[in-house]
This record gives sequence, C-alpha cells and structure tokens, in this order.
Amino acid sequence: MPVLVLLLDGATSPPGAGAVRRLVPAFRTGWMFGFGYFLGGLWWIGAAFLAESGAGVVFLMPFAVLLLPAGLALFWGLATALARIVWPEGWRRVVLLAVVLAVAEWLRGHILTGFPWNAFGYTLMPMPLMMQGAALVGLWGMTLLAFLVFMAPVLLIGERTGGAGRRIAFLVILALFLGDLGYGAARLALSDEPMVPGVKLRLVQPVLAQDEKWSPGRDSAVLQRYLSLSSQGMTEDGASPFSILIWPETALPFFLTDQPNALAAIGAMLPKGTTLITGAARSEPGADPDAAGRVFNSIYVIGDDGVIRDAYDKVHLVPFGEYLPFDGLLSRLGLHEMVALPGGFDAGRRLRTLPVEGAPSFGPLICYEIIFPGAATDRRLRPRWLVNVTNDGWFGNTPGPHQHLQQAVVRAVEEGLPLARAANTGISAIVDPYGRIIAALALENEGVVDGPLPEALASTPYERFGDLPFAVAVFFGFLLATLAGFTPAKTRN
Repeated sequence: MPVLVLLLDGATSPPGAGAVRRLVPAFRTGWMFGFGYFLGGLWWIGAAFLAESGAGVVFLMPFAVLLLPAGLALFWGLATALARIVWPEGWRRVVLLAVVLAVAEWLRGHILTGFPWNAFGYTLMPMPLMMQGAALVGLWGMTLLAFLVFMAPVLLIGERTGGAGRRIAFLVILALFLGDLGYGAARLALSDEPMVPGVKLRLVQPVLAQDEKWSPGRDSAVLQRYLSLSSQGMTEDGASPFSILIWPETALPFFLTDQPNALAAIGAMLPKGTTLITGAARSEPGADPDAAGRVFNSIYVIGDDGVIRDAYDKVHLVPFGEYLPFDGLLSRLGLHEMVALPGGFDAGRRLRTLPVEGAPSFGPLICYEIIFPGAATDRRLRPRWLVNVTNDGWFGNTPGPHQHLQQAVVRAVEEGLPLARAANTGISAIVDPYGRIIAALALENEGVVDGPLPEALASTPYERFGDLPFAVAVFFGFLLATLAGFTPAKTRN
C-alpha cells in the first residue's frame, strides 16, 4: 500500500493533456495494483473447471482466472483515478485514497449482485483478537481501517510538505489500530463461554469428489456414506452423540422428495429426538403439466421420523456457477453454469429463520451466501445461530476453502451469533460468536465434527446499525482530506 501511494504521487500526465487523459496514469496504476491483488487471491477458481461437471469448459479456465481479477480491478482503477483528480499533499492524500478505495470495495460487494470475496478488510482480521471491531463497524468499516493502517508507513518517508502533520496523522492511525486491538483483547477477556443446554451438534464431512458424487448409479452409495459417518458412536441402547446432525450443501445427488426410501433410511438412522439439517436440491413443479418446473438449492430440516419439517431456498446464487447471466446469449455461445443441472438453479425469495426441535431457531446460509456482510440473517426474526452448508469440493486443496472459512467466521462476529459450518471436503467447524473455533476438521479429512452449540450474544452494534458507521466515517474522512490544504492535481501536471 505505501508503494501504491508513491506510484500515484508520480502518476501525472504531460502538460496540456485533456481531462480524461490526465486520469489515465492513475487509473492504470490502480488497475494494475488491483489486478495483482485479485489474481493472487483468486487464481484457485480455475480448479472448478477441472471438476467433473466443468470438464466441458476446461478451455475457458485461463480466461476466467484472468478476466475475473481484471474486472474486479476496475473498481480500484476508478478509485485511484478519482483520488488523483484532487490528490492533496501530505497525510491528506493517504486519507483520501483510503476512503475512495474503501468505497470501491463496498461497491464491489454490491454492484451486479456483488462479489465481496477477499474484501481488503479481511487482511486486518486474521485472528479473533483482530476481528472484534467487526461487531462495531462491520467488514466495510474494517476495510477503511485496513487501508489506513497499511498505507500509514508512507507518512514516515519522503520529503513532502507538512512533516509534523504527517507524523501526527501516523500516530492517529496507529492509535486507531491499537484501539482495535485493545477493544478485541478486552472483549475476549470479558467474554464467557455459555453453551445451549442439551444441544449437541454433529457436522459430517464426507469428502466426496465431484465426479464421484454425481456419477450415475451412485445415489445409494452416497447416501450410505452419509448414514455410516453420521451413526459413528451410536450405542445399542439408543444413546446418541448428537441432537442435531448437519450435512453439507447438496449432500445427496437426487431429489429427496422423489425417493421416499431415502427419507425412510434417514429416519431409521436418526435417534429419537434428533434432527437432520441437510443441503439438498428441491424441485417444484410448473403451474401446469407443460410448464417447466423450478429447482432450488435448498436446506431441509428433517425429523427423526424421516418427515421434512421445513425448507429454505438459496437466495443469493453464484453467477456462472449456479445460473448463467444473460442465458439466451451466452448459452448460444456454448457456455453453461458449472452445476450438473440443466438450466441451473432458481433463486429463493428471501432469507428465513427456521425453527428446529429442541434447539434455538437458526439462520440457514448456503455456500457463498455467508460472504455478504449485513445480509446474513432475516432482520424480521433474528436467529440464535447460523448454519452454513457448502460444497468447497469444487476447489480442491487450494486457498479457496480457507478464505471461505475466514469470511464465515467474520460473519459470526458481526452478527454476534455462533456458527455451524458443514462442508463436503472441508473446512467444517463450530465457531462461537467471538470468532473462536471450538471444533473443526481439516481440509480433505473425512469424518465428523462434534461439539456443543454456543449461546448467541445480544444484538451487536453492526447488526443494529449496519453500514451507517462506515458511511459516516467515509463522509468525514472525505471532508478531512479535501476541504483544506490541497492544490488540485491538474495544476501540478
């Protein structure tokens, strides 16, 4: 980040250049910097093209690996170009650049359904001690702080004007960073660890490869694998090591409602008084026999009698993964979504809070739905814990599953809610509302995760106020950087 500031100091154009041409050097600098950041963090998406259902489009892998970072870097390029229009002297340029880049990251998380994966704020939250500020200001407030912190060293170098002001600004940023650490330390030190009485969780991690899971004739074998893993530790007297069992996203390669024998087998395996929460595809017939039906990526709640109690349909689908944007045009070019389902999935209507017998109600989130800050729960009825089911088997042993877990953990801190995360190949984990992992199973390790359910915290400031603190900080940061002590950049070219 200090290098980016120094590069933008020199991102000038020749005298007499037009208004647009004056912005090209700054845009190019920001775009190239962003491209490197996103390529370094997202190269692993190419693994999805090597999975079974993506084999037909493997030739597109290099384009996707390069085009996604190139597109995301446009946000950074536009931000640096806008910052360069003003580009004040000394410490103000650091504040201005941090503000515009933080806004660019917020926009990246919202425009065209949003893609906030690896938002810059996560760089400042690698561990629970450093995550607690997210309960106050959320991911976007932490993103603004991260930009300030990582740019701050540039204030200690160079011969630019305002030496005293630069040192004071550095100390203010340092104080903000130390304040975040102090708040985190105090919050963790004062926390207790109460657990919900009588609730025992079991998360199943089967490690099913995509080609193994979706091969024809594998329905019974896949179901049996789940049943076998789930029943570990059960005794003949009916004692159960769990009260709630959780299977990953689209756990079974068939529609549960079309196979009553599968539901019966699940009911026979579940001990009395227990519940299964599982990801599964759900079909819904069309309005008439000739109309096409709808298919949803869903979560089912199934009782110990094998009867479906409730269901939730995924709201935030993955573009190109679960549905094809501009379907009419792109399908004619031979493109299709990555899921092994003609036509892809349909989107659900809204987030929901689901009841479950013998435990607090939970907020279901499927796969990457959990990466969206401020959109993780039904605001009409706050859940008492989060359930995230996912299939990270698309991405193998790459950084992708680790990044996904970190983002899920930060959601738990933002919302003040414990999290149970069941992943096909990992990383499955039980996380408390402070972001501490209570129990987990490493990536690509078959087995189960057993543990208690932590109690939820009271509603956090971020849960109540959302991105309002971030908006206020952006407003005053922009005023601080632009209303005094600058010379418009165009007069210095």
